[in-house]
Amino acid sequence: MIKKELFTIWVFAKLETFRTFRDKVALFFTFVFPLIFLFIFGGIFGGNNSVKFKVAVLNESKSDFSQGFVKQLTEDETFDIDKESTSLDLAKAKMDRGQLDATIVLPQNFGEKSGNNAYPSGEAQVIYNQNNEQAATTLTSVLGGAFEKVNAGFVKSETPFSVKAISTAKEGQRRFDYTFAGLVGFSILGLGIFGPTTVFPQMKQKGILKRLHTTTLKVRQYFIANALSSSIIGIVSVAMMFVAARIFFDLNMNGDYLSLMAIVVLGTITLFGIGLAIGGWAKNENQAAPLAQIVTFPMMFLSGVFFPRFAMPEILQRVSSFFPLTPVVDGVRLIVTEGRTIFDLGPQVGLLAAWIVIIYTIAFRAFRWE
Repeated sequence: MIKKELFTIWVFAKLETFRTFRDKVALFFTFVFPLIFLFIFGGIFGGNNSVKFKVAVLNESKSDFSQGFVKQLTEDETFDIDKESTSLDLAKAKMDRGQLDATIVLPQNFGEKSGNNAYPSGEAQVIYNQNNEQAATTLTSVLGGAFEKVNAGFVKSETPFSVKAISTAKEGQRRFDYTFAGLVGFSILGLGIFGPTTVFPQMKQKGILKRLHTTTLKVRQYFIANALSSSIIGIVSVAMMFVAARIFFDLNMNGDYLSLMAIVVLGTITLFGIGLAIGGWAKNENQAAPLAQIVTFPMMFLSGVFFPRFAMPEILQRVSSFFPLTPVVDGVRLIVTEGRTIFDLGPQVGLLAAWIVIIYTIAFRAFRWE
């Protein structure tokens, strides 16, 4: 009897999996759409985290020192020199449009020797508008540090107090490594909720579920088969994202793959239960779509998918910590960035287990074959 029931579950799981891979729309939103987001955020956060300034450099001096200094700025990766801004008026116009962070002006006497000094001197000017005050302050500090090194070559001075930077000798995480977990959560959210809320109402309208109801198929078998199929698709989808992130954006993976797979499966089953409850209850897509959006959008914006939760007000952090998507995103992030295992994620796994019990209890009661 048990073998027969398991066989039925396995058959329907394969049917649902094949149905998804034959559906072009489902393939796009399950596999291609998350990859599009991956490349968008990878393009934004996938590079190095060094500070870079978009500036114009106006050299009004004819001194050799000023020429060498401009060349040094051009070769420095910290500065992106705008060569089109050949006058202060053009530079100011670009700053007003937000195309430049600031303008560095080297006056006529910059780098020239004056009086009895045996070394060049001068004062560089950083011109900015109020919208870029923070960037200009940082830029002034960077240039000040550069001039301190130059000054030390000309004038020796004692430094009673100093500061020394000591590396931890450990490679830190880039912003993309942190963002990747949110993108995985977004992929699972779309697969778990939007899929069932679209498919089940369509199957009801076509009478497919009604015909299945006339067979010996039980609701629990149908639920388990769909959850199993969704988990398989979720693993394939996340695997594609992971491979793309490793190849194109050099994702740092500190944890183990089995733990990542486990949290993905748990998250997919949990969120699929929400979609199953909504899609199983709704008679048509007009009922399912608004309810799915009401459930989805708070999790999308408050569970750390696109915005870090630590930057939110404390009350939102507390409320969002109980959302079903939050332990998924937190779990993936802890595995990828900190090397945790599934056994270290007791709170996240416990919360997901509690949600599975609650959600599938609701889904069993709300499900309608027609």
